[in-house]
Amino acid sequence: MVRITVVISQGQSANPVKRKLEEDLVAALLFERGVEVTVIPHLYDLPPDGTGMLCLQGITGDVVVLSWLYPRAAHWILDRNAIGGRVGKSLLVSDDEGDDELDDEMAADEADADDKPRVIDSRPAVNRTIYCIDLRAANAVEPFLTEIRRIAAETSVQTVNVDLMGWIQGSPKPEQLQRYLDPAHDAPRAVSAQFPAPSPQSLTSSPQPQAPSAQSTAPSAPPLRIEEPTARRWYPVIDFSRCTNCLECLDFCLFGVYGISAAETILVEQPDNCRKGCPACSRVCPENAIIFPQHKSPAIAGSPNGEAGGLKIDLSKLFGAPDALEQAVLERDVELVAAGQAAVGMAVGIPKRQTSPAPHEKDELDSLMDRLDELAL
Repeated sequence: MVRITVVISQGQSANPVKRKLEEDLVAALLFERGVEVTVIPHLYDLPPDGTGMLCLQGITGDVVVLSWLYPRAAHWILDRNAIGGRVGKSLLVSDDEGDDELDDEMAADEADADDKPRVIDSRPAVNRTIYCIDLRAANAVEPFLTEIRRIAAETSVQTVNVDLMGWIQGSPKPEQLQRYLDPAHDAPRAVSAQFPAPSPQSLTSSPQPQAPSAQSTAPSAPPLRIEEPTARRWYPVIDFSRCTNCLECLDFCLFGVYGISAAETILVEQPDNCRKGCPACSRVCPENAIIFPQHKSPAIAGSPNGEAGGLKIDLSKLFGAPDALEQAVLERDVELVAAGQAAVGMAVGIPKRQTSPAPHEKDELDSLMDRLDELAL
């Protein structure tokens, strides 16, 4: 049987409702054959060189990550810490993630209309799948178990298909032969050589819970728990499937957060330089590729629905509210003053794309706005 690792990222607070759901999931997964469970502190808060992130980097094969984050945010947090893989599609989604079929149609339409190269296109593919699931998608354990079982079955089928290709193309590998001779064979999870031997204080094992019913099988190995002190963090995460490497965020941010990689693509070089609570660079990103996972706005926090910049023509302007660019400039100036620097307003790092938009053919919404202007409301 092919093993799959399920990672449970705990909430930032000791909210009893959230913690109970986490622990109920851990207990239930112990009775799922072929599933290994790892419990970590909140994914977004993990330091890049800490025990938790090193443990995640040591996981091989497909993985399911359950966190109190939008799946897009969780995936790209992992990616920025060298934990890469294909985006696995989950059928269990929260209300904010919307209609999957509609989202797929919109994404296909956007892809047809926009042939811009994305940063992800130039990166080597990683031969595994990462499924990220929002723990806010359900209030009970069973929906998560059902989805994890579905993913585990899907992973097994994909592995068998790969093995069959090996048989067709040549002699089977020893591990492939073993899988067919002994279908119940469980290969242990490989651990990266970079992952150091953990100290007794950093890793603890939970006691095995009692079986919930007479029909349940004996529990598997206890979960791996990462006990690592963390502090709440605030930094941007880049979705490289959307990013076109335009570098507008680099020009706009004046706190030294962004830099250029050896491959000459944008990266979050100094994440902890970011000013807590400031999402200004996300508002100016033309591709909505910058995520702040803890922001109160779903569009900025990583929801697939909506755009950080708002409507094509911002209707809030009718009521005197600032548009996305003005809001971003205001947020940046507030943080500059708080850091003891002078406000710069529109004078620095404002993309020409936004200050001098290219003319476009008027649509129905444009005509409506023109008529409203004529009424002089």
